[in-house]
Amino acid sequence: MGGDQIQEAVGHTLALLRPAADRDWAGTKAGGLEWSCRETAEHLADCLLGYASQLAGRWTEGYAPCGLAMDGDADNAGALDVLHTAGALLTAAVRTAPAGLRAFHPAPFRAADREGFAAMGVTEVLLHTYDIAEGLGLPYEPPAELCVDVLARIFPHVQPGHAPWPTLLWATGRGDLPGRAPVTEWRWSNPLVIPAERLELIAVTPAAAADLASGGTGGFRWIEGGPIEGTRVGSGLVFTAYQAGVLRPEWGMYVLVRTEDGRALGALGFHAAPDEEGRVEIGYDLVEAARGRGYATEAVRALVGWTTERARERGDVRSLWAVVDRSNTASQAVVGRAGFRQADEEDGSDGADGGQFAYELRLPVG
Repeated sequence: MGGDQIQEAVGHTLALLRPAADRDWAGTKAGGLEWSCRETAEHLADCLLGYASQLAGRWTEGYAPCGLAMDGDADNAGALDVLHTAGALLTAAVRTAPAGLRAFHPAPFRAADREGFAAMGVTEVLLHTYDIAEGLGLPYEPPAELCVDVLARIFPHVQPGHAPWPTLLWATGRGDLPGRAPVTEWRWSNPLVIPAERLELIAVTPAAAADLASGGTGGFRWIEGGPIEGTRVGSGLVFTAYQAGVLRPEWGMYVLVRTEDGRALGALGFHAAPDEEGRVEIGYDLVEAARGRGYATEAVRALVGWTTERARERGDVRSLWAVVDRSNTASQAVVGRAGFRQADEEDGSDGADGGQFAYELRLPVG
């Protein structure tokens, strides 16, 4: 997701609202909001300008200290001109931001990359156009593909269903869906990034997972030979969980990205969220050209560190597990260096001698 989607969303909005620019926007409430249609249009332009400022200014510790100020005599057509300009600025900021750049956004992990800002910008356009259109009595339904895109990027916890636009309205408290409880509070869910010494562990969104599972890159720049089959299989499991509405994004899969050049080396992550006893299993793989350099150990230690902090704060995880083929001595060494201890043996058909070792790492809770 990038500048093309921002332009598409804003273009649909302008085509819908320009013919109604001579209406009384200031005196008309915008759908279910407390704002008027005019205030909502100005807010939307301010959102897009703010996102562009975050990216262009590389703001990492807070919001850029600037905002939109409309001329006092600007009419509704002028407000739409400003919206067009703000959309163009966000488009330019997204297109020119380097891959891997993240700027401050509070929800939920205090940062978003260019794709995240694009997705949030598109969502703002879709939702607030709906609010204005509802107030003015105009029919509005955005392209379904835009709704699919934003749901799969910044609403990973929401089961997508077969009707993407009603699902997005429901997920943001603007509509009802049969069989689902009303939504009274919501927020964005940009991917978690866990830092390590030479790597970043970047959570895989459902959109990236679907692309990886179908043979794509997931939007990552891979070293030669990647991604490998284990990454593609794991991505398929992430996307299946998303479709079923059971994905908890932090307990999904992470791609290992080398910070010195932004190249993806492999993946690791959780097989599922912790069970009722607080147990969660991890798995990992590396592209062959990246093996033997300590990357897997570094990544597992970083994941252990994040999980340990989580255990202390929330107590929903108590132990990490890894199941390793008996013949895979390199992987056994990785979990050993990360603090795991052999817990049991599991009979099976994998491995040179038909079995596996189970390793456990117990975590401090509370």
